[in-house]
Amino acid sequence: MSAKKAVYTHGHHESVLRSHTWRTAANSAAYLLDSLQPNMKILDVGCGPGTITADLAAIVPEGQVIGLEHAPEVLKQARSIADERGLTNVRFEVGDVHALEYPDDTFDVVHAHQVLQHLGDPIQALREMRRVTKPGGIVAVRDSDYSSMTWYPEVDGMEEWRQLYLKVARANGGEPNAGRRLHAWARKAGFDPSQISATAGTWCYYTPEERAWWSGLWADRTVGSSFARSAIDNGHASEDELHQVAEVWRKWGAEEDGWFAVLHGDIICRC
Repeated sequence: MSAKKAVYTHGHHESVLRSHTWRTAANSAAYLLDSLQPNMKILDVGCGPGTITADLAAIVPEGQVIGLEHAPEVLKQARSIADERGLTNVRFEVGDVHALEYPDDTFDVVHAHQVLQHLGDPIQALREMRRVTKPGGIVAVRDSDYSSMTWYPEVDGMEEWRQLYLKVARANGGEPNAGRRLHAWARKAGFDPSQISATAGTWCYYTPEERAWWSGLWADRTVGSSFARSAIDNGHASEDELHQVAEVWRKWGAEEDGWFAVLHGDIICRC
């Protein structure tokens, strides 16, 4: 049976990659790092522009890392980042996590960051991640949880942005509150519940520079990315309404007391 299809809500607009290239193993996969050994073979699912992938490759210099991405256009940037860092133990491939083209028991670690929330069948994806992981290996997943995001002050329109995002993401076939569901999905995918460790992590944006960056990329993403096209095409918002949402983000970013926290669910599943 083929997996249910979903549309990637964000796409790879510059405003999206501005966020993705900020991500590192330290700020986005810290829950996993203590489990890594220098000679491990790692699959990084949904690697995007490859910044986390490159960090993982640097951590396992005697091992090998494969960055897997459904969208081939972003892999040029991923390969460039790896080349700039002189990494020779990493390569990037196009593939579908619902049907991985690797034999059983291939990898020591299979990692996915902010991927499952965008999939039509995250349980099937976890089954495939489990299949290609060696006995004793690790499947590690992190996803955000949009309804758990919180901010200050309560600028008019910010909650409306969240509700709009939830509608658009779900209409595209994803689940924006994936973080709270990861452990349950893992159990349904066949992982032994006693071998699942579920934790939570955060990103926090507070300084003027952080607020300007976070609010700016969301303002631009709201009107310029695939999110905007999906919102308009599916009748969730007009172009004028999206521009109003973008201005709400800029207003929040200009607040001297502004503070924003993103909650993530993390799981480590031992095979």
